[in-house]
Amino acid sequence: MLLSRYMPVLYMQYFLLLVDLFMNSFVELLRFENVILLVLFVIQDVCIIFAVIVVFLLFFNTYIFQAGLVGILINKFKTTISVVFVYFALCLALHIWGTTQRWENPNMFMWDNPGYRALFIIQRTASVFYYYFYKRTALKLGDPRYYQDSSWIRREFEKRR
Repeated sequence: MLLSRYMPVLYMQYFLLLVDLFMNSFVELLRFENVILLVLFVIQDVCIIFAVIVVFLLFFNTYIFQAGLVGILINKFKTTISVVFVYFALCLALHIWGTTQRWENPNMFMWDNPGYRALFIIQRTASVFYYYFYKRTALKLGDPRYYQDSSWIRREFEKRR
């Protein structure tokens, strides 16, 4: 992919990661109003979905995908794909649980519930893995060898035959 075409995509991916990081860091400070919290949770979940869509669009744009070697892409990026979907599921679970518990009383103290506290810790830990693997994948997909025919693609193709 040309550098001039890839840089805006990379900046958009970084922006989506920054929005998610901001939401994870500061959304608890805005819990006083349920509607604000709900809108922020929806924005965070939509940003994660957009991040997944952007990665898959980059996959579809590669020479490997167009040559029909989808298995190579899946094998190379299966950890990232798994981490992204697990993180999204954890975010949804945390958002739904937190919103349903606080809807009647926005200032409710949620940390007495050990299940919620455990889910919160797991989701925040998964976010670190999500940021790492997503950023690594975004940078790897900028490599020109994914967008042109090369000897390693031919070797992989021969292995698949």
